Amino acid sequence: MKQTPYVLLLWLLSGFHKPLSLASHPPILQQQTQQLVADDPVRIRDVVYGRKFGTALTMDVLKPARPNGIGVVYMMSGGWHSDFSMIEKRLKHFHYFTDRGQTVFLILHSSAPRYQVAEIVQDIHRAVRFIRYHAADYGVDPNRLGISGMSSGGHLSISIGTGVGRPVPPDTLQASVPIDPVDKVSSRVQAVACFFPPADLVNYGNPGRLFVECDTVRRYWPQFGVDGKTRAEKLKLMQALSPINAVSKDTPPTLLLHGTVDPIVPLEQSERFIAKLKETGVPAQLIIHQGGAHGWDETWESDLGVLADWFEKYLVVKRE
Repeated sequence: MKQTPYVLLLWLLSGFHKPLSLASHPPILQQQTQQLVADDPVRIRDVVYGRKFGTALTMDVLKPARPNGIGVVYMMSGGWHSDFSMIEKRLKHFHYFTDRGQTVFLILHSSAPRYQVAEIVQDIHRAVRFIRYHAADYGVDPNRLGISGMSSGGHLSISIGTGVGRPVPPDTLQASVPIDPVDKVSSRVQAVACFFPPADLVNYGNPGRLFVECDTVRRYWPQFGVDGKTRAEKLKLMQALSPINAVSKDTPPTLLLHGTVDPIVPLEQSERFIAKLKETGVPAQLIIHQGGAHGWDETWESDLGVLADWFEKYLVVKRE
């Protein structure tokens, strides 16, 4: 039976046949063909979710054939930089979500150093709002959104989860110009699952050491726009952009994965963040990879399945 497609191909190429429609294929082959097409997610490219100074903010959407209502907002981010090559490089891995019916939104944000981290956080709030507003268009439940990413993408994920920089809803009565309806909806997510995120930029690796004072991440200092600032100003900025400072009982269930020998983001960042969540009563889990650096090759791809498990667990349909 496995040879049927090959034999059929030779027969078609020979020219000694009548034109065939899918309906005239053998029933089993027809079923296999339809199943292959049905299981292949649809990729919607370059969806504009916002604009910044005339520049389009875009995302790609991976829509499974049978969406189950879960939406995964995935940050295409590294060093708070984002570009199209990141999507192409990682595209094949997202089947761990789409195979389960989870719709994936691959978010490209404005990039440092042209834009600073505080501005980039606002891009992600806008993206979540856009997805929630258009949820029905993508077969997604607006109240079943999870968020994910790695490294800076992890920082952005837990920033949205804790509400760092969350925009204040516009005052429709005081507005002098029409308000974008997207800005009227919430940017909250209902679950977080991500890799090795910077969580406390005030105590980075050592107590009292600011992220922008840590030599191992010196190349990322410009992303925060701290040149010329006093230490007091730097401290205030690092406090505002540290998700650990925004943890509350409203923070959604959070899963973090982190390696023991990460040279960029110390493991203690995830350990203390998860501890803070648990102290606050938020469901939280940390998976530690022994010997794992800033990423790992052995199980990274399959770890996406662990993230998908987390979203399935906490983004279930709530029954009355």
